[in-house]
Amino acid sequence: MDLWINTFLFGALPYIALAVMIIGSIFRYDREPYTWRAGSSQLLRRKQLMWGSNMFHIGILFLFMGHFVGLLTPHSIYKHFISAEAKQLVAIYAGSVAGLICFAGLVLLMHRRFFDARIRRNSAFADNAILVILFVQLLLGLATVPFSLAHHDAEVMLRLSAWAQGIFTFEPGVGRYVAGLDWPYQAHLVLGMLIFLLLPFTRLVHIFSAPVRYIWRGGYQIVRSRKDLRHG
Repeated sequence: MDLWINTFLFGALPYIALAVMIIGSIFRYDREPYTWRAGSSQLLRRKQLMWGSNMFHIGILFLFMGHFVGLLTPHSIYKHFISAEAKQLVAIYAGSVAGLICFAGLVLLMHRRFFDARIRRNSAFADNAILVILFVQLLLGLATVPFSLAHHDAEVMLRLSAWAQGIFTFEPGVGRYVAGLDWPYQAHLVLGMLIFLLLPFTRLVHIFSAPVRYIWRGGYQIVRSRKDLRHG
């Protein structure tokens, strides 16, 4: 890969994608708050939704947390608890399980959306496109597993971690860390940044509004008095 292409894809594109994701999401929430939702199609067809949605969300949650913690935790911190080689094996096997669960759920959701005429008619192009992109992204992620198993010294994992950490510390020339990696890794990174870039324009924005406050919110009870019933 030419140097300038590598520099753009892995040195400039991450900042472009993050900037568009943050600014675009804030702008959408401010200008179009009523579009900030997942847009469930449960009323049209419940079949496959429960299993597909639960498997997809559980899998992608573990994948996101695994990528976030795994890539952004410096080697100088976790080396006191686990070796880089052992950490890579944990990431491979745990990521494979989570990836397969997420992939199976996504297949169910795609089958439901693309092969049910009513749901297909009520689906926006962006919603369908993001499902296909996520499908390809999961395939690319799973495709990296054989390549990772071939690198027993965890060199690739350390290079990917150095790249991700360099992005957040504004290290110049971070593209050099991923230059020359096998194509599934590079394609997985580029498509991941594309997902961040498209996020404000799709239903994926609902990941920023998970109802976590309901976990500790106190319960309440609705009471209707007899007086209200007599005069209602």
